[in-house]
Amino acid sequence: MIMEAIRQFFGPFDIWQVLSSFIFLIAIIDPFGNIPVTIAMEKRGVKIHADQVCIASIVILMSFLFLGEWILKIFGVQIEYFAIAGGFIIFLMALEMILDITIFQNDKLEGELQGTGSIVPLAFPMYAGPGAFTALLAITAEYSISNLCISLILCMLVLYLVLVGTNWLTKYLGPTALYITRKFFGIIVLAIACKLMFGNIVALFRMVFA
Repeated sequence: MIMEAIRQFFGPFDIWQVLSSFIFLIAIIDPFGNIPVTIAMEKRGVKIHADQVCIASIVILMSFLFLGEWILKIFGVQIEYFAIAGGFIIFLMALEMILDITIFQNDKLEGELQGTGSIVPLAFPMYAGPGAFTALLAITAEYSISNLCISLILCMLVLYLVLVGTNWLTKYLGPTALYITRKFFGIIVLAIACKLMFGNIVALFRMVFA
């Protein structure tokens, strides 16, 4: 009985859900686009511990993944409404990535958190911040918890490799390749944001007029 309830809660394993959510989340977390920030911190004498950053990030994101929907219920907000709102925020984030513009101003916050180590500001708010929270909770409307957990673990593995190999990536890939990668992920994020918004708008219409 208990095992059956657990299986229903987590949902079946789906490789396509894992891959699509992994690509989406890695684009939002954006370890490649944040390489210049990591380099700048190291030049200022901040010691970056890749393992600490990844462990703290996954603990924060997993906690939000399991508690986020419960928090929404407290405020009486359906997951579909949050998915639409989250899709809009993610849409703006995609525009930042594609057009090289700044919509969300984080300079003041980052200035207050500079120099405090690997957990802050790298794990939070850079990698496990408001953007990742919004994206993660928004896609729970379409992806099972188990597949999202696997995607998060894969994202943290990629993040760890990027943090460990920051100097190598910068030297051998160069700024142009990193720039193109950011644009590519930006287009993917934009497409998924549109899917989240319009897909859940249609779902709400069906619920209202059914």
